[in-house]
Amino acid sequence: MSETTKTVLIVDDEPDTCTYFSTVLEDRGFETVTAGNGAEGMACLEASMPDLITLDVTMPEKSGVRLYREIKAHERWKSIPVIIITGVADDFEKFISSRKSVQPPEGYLAKPIDVEKFLGLVDELTG
Repeated sequence: MSETTKTVLIVDDEPDTCTYFSTVLEDRGFETVTAGNGAEGMACLEASMPDLITLDVTMPEKSGVRLYREIKAHERWKSIPVIIITGVADDFEKFISSRKSVQPPEGYLAKPIDVEKFLGLVDELTG
């Protein structure tokens, strides 16, 4: 029996970043879906269940933090691993990981990302 292809939802307001992550992941055998902001990301989640979400923090429409909170508060989506990928300082990792109301993300990477580290984390979380 063949293993089903894993899908990664990429939520980032920078089209070049979405294209880059999609290319890197598709070259590794993943399917990708992209969303340009938190509202589009939520629409994608309502349409299908990804195996993993990469999430930018600073976006128009709905911030990554707000979308992350909604994902982790929702019974249907809270078990989907999330990798926060952001250009915001390392202090953000301490901030989001210290919130009592929401669990810390399963992964956190600063932009510009280290591709090998990114792929290792994706493989680990979709394993």
